[in-house]
Amino acid sequence: MTSGDDLYESIESFEVVYDELAARVLAMAESGPVIFAVPGSPSVGEFAVARLRRLALDRATPVEVIGAESFVDLICSELSIDPLERGLQILDGRELPDPFPLHVPTIIGQIDLPVVAAHVLAVLSELLGADTSITVATDLGGPQARLETKPIGEFDSSIASLRTSLVLQPQPAGWLGAIDIMRTLRRDCPWDAGQTHQSLVANLTEEAAELAEALSGLPLAAPAGEPDYGAYADVEEELGDVLLQVLFHITMGEEAGTLRPDGVGQVLIDKLVRRHPHVFGNEQADSPDEVLGVWERAKALEKGDRTLFEGVANNLDPLNKAEKVQDRARGVGFDWAAAEPVYEKLLEEITELQNARTPDERLHELGDVLFTVINLARHLGVGSEVALRRAVHRFQSRLEWMEKQVDLAAASPEELESWWGAAKDEEE
Repeated sequence: MTSGDDLYESIESFEVVYDELAARVLAMAESGPVIFAVPGSPSVGEFAVARLRRLALDRATPVEVIGAESFVDLICSELSIDPLERGLQILDGRELPDPFPLHVPTIIGQIDLPVVAAHVLAVLSELLGADTSITVATDLGGPQARLETKPIGEFDSSIASLRTSLVLQPQPAGWLGAIDIMRTLRRDCPWDAGQTHQSLVANLTEEAAELAEALSGLPLAAPAGEPDYGAYADVEEELGDVLLQVLFHITMGEEAGTLRPDGVGQVLIDKLVRRHPHVFGNEQADSPDEVLGVWERAKALEKGDRTLFEGVANNLDPLNKAEKVQDRARGVGFDWAAAEPVYEKLLEEITELQNARTPDERLHELGDVLFTVINLARHLGVGSEVALRRAVHRFQSRLEWMEKQVDLAAASPEELESWWGAAKDEEE
């Protein structure tokens, strides 16, 4: 009898161990029949067996697999889990999915190293909370079999071994948990149950505006650079509020028999694939401008005959509509190539505003100035809405500081200007 333990002791990577085990068995098979014995089922979690079968198929070497009880069978028996009652998922602790679909009883295997155990416990603690109970199953079916159930926070990386698995039976969490709780609210909360698609339009607009405000608090280079965790916490909360509105409409659509979460997601996937043929197809696009052109051409093919500005909503706020219109023009090549000519155009428009004499002329020329400023922001890679929000915030905070220092209504223009300078210094 030959053991493969020497490979586990001498090779650091499990992937290499599995390849070496498969190659060793096949080499021995050249001299006659070989029995490759593994603990438990050869079809569940035994990656060396899977590699062996692939290699044997390539070499036309016959293989017979004899079934046996797996650690999954033992866990289900010990913990009274019926996979057909609520479902069951089996995950690899070294490759946890992201997002993490925790909505049915879950077995996490391959908790074979302390670093793997520490990572899995940290992920579960963040998602479910450190007080949530889980079960650690070790060496089931063997002489040292052990089941231990307690809160996540009371386990540590010492649980790791070649035959350790984690078992949890949580309430739905994460994305799937959000869908589940929205359905519950729609069913059991009088206010949520009383809403309609139309009654929530204002909520969606308000939450989107609050998200935009939170995003404007991020550093301009974000996500590049050192993250501002406080600002990101605000963004996370506001993203959740926007997601709530999306889930609200999907849930009501479910009631009408017209929408499903997976359906909405798949429609989005299909659209993104169609409109990114330079990623998922054979088209070429090496710059943002080329990507925009590819996007518009793909969109035109979807929509058939359409005007340049079809789909730009008339009820958008003027700032966002100006950006949309300019992006459409950019998509067909009607745009400046760089920022410098836009500066020149802005100075030209300001001069025309200075020379305007009638109210109608001033209105016209001021609109041109604002439109050109938005265009300049695009060429500088700066969000015009974010820039305006920050300017308003700076102005407001400086005046609030001044208000605490002096009676603004009683101060002279010269005093106000001096205090304004002091407010700027205080801000810096």
